[in-house]
Amino acid sequence: MLAKQFIENTWYSKHPFSTILLPMSWIYSLIVVIRRLCYQSGLIAINQVDVPVIIVGNISVGGTGKTPLVIWLAEYFKKKGFKPGIISRGYGGKFAGKTQQVRADSNPALVGDEPVLIAKRTNCSVAIAVKKSRAAEELIEYCDCNLIICDDGMQHYSLSRDIEIAVIDGQRRFGNERCLPAGPLREPISRLKMVDLVVSKYTAGRHEYKMEYVYGDLVSLVDPNNTISVSSLKGESVHVISGIGNPDRYHSYLRNNKLHIICHEFSDHYSYKKKDVVFEDGFPVVMTEKDAVKCTDYATKNYWYLPIIAVLPDSFTYRLEAYMKDII
Repeated sequence: MLAKQFIENTWYSKHPFSTILLPMSWIYSLIVVIRRLCYQSGLIAINQVDVPVIIVGNISVGGTGKTPLVIWLAEYFKKKGFKPGIISRGYGGKFAGKTQQVRADSNPALVGDEPVLIAKRTNCSVAIAVKKSRAAEELIEYCDCNLIICDDGMQHYSLSRDIEIAVIDGQRRFGNERCLPAGPLREPISRLKMVDLVVSKYTAGRHEYKMEYVYGDLVSLVDPNNTISVSSLKGESVHVISGIGNPDRYHSYLRNNKLHIICHEFSDHYSYKKKDVVFEDGFPVVMTEKDAVKCTDYATKNYWYLPIIAVLPDSFTYRLEAYMKDII
């Protein structure tokens, strides 16, 4: 936690250590720009696929809300009659092969927590691969998908793209606006001028579309058909587990509902052990849905997860539809 806090202070404030790292940041930025130009100029081949490809990504390290948006897009296009396939890198998983299809009951230790969550929520075909174009081709060939949504794919230029959607954290924005390692940026802010849509979580600036989160009822890890309202735990002491990029809003929501929370913060994509999530005091345990897919083996009837649903404005939907009409 001390290391995480130091990095946060370095990247999201005017920390002197960031200035020391600036020369490395300039080198990194130059490499990123040259790499992108190599793809754009044709020096490095881009793999084309036969269906529309929507890229969802970010320019910052850490969670910005990509996965909820991917789920929103999958559900939206299913209603429109498409059969979306979703590809991901499976971050945190140990799978080392070429491609692997992911289902709701797949082992997150093998394929990563977010792909399992996406498969569970969308009931779409999901695949992970280092080479995303291979995963896309397999979903098209074997699962008859006619639309590909790529989770965390902005920097994977080897995959062709028809629509690019960048997601940013509207509260933290871009920190000190420096690239790695001096700041949190994977690419310079100017990269956002090249994308089709910019979605901002919680608050939005000019030419950005605000994405809100709506929290649902708590869902039992033991029996998903069993739900309770968050307010039903009002006044109780509750163990709250979070292994996500920025849990502040999640914690605030629970506090605002008058829960006395005992925080247990872990790194993003943390691989849980029994001792991390089992307590002897009998208090209820609440966690995110992403954490829940990794903790079901340890759960009892007093374990719950808090689902979130992304909500996008109509203006975002209209613009997305306009782009799709130009593609199809």
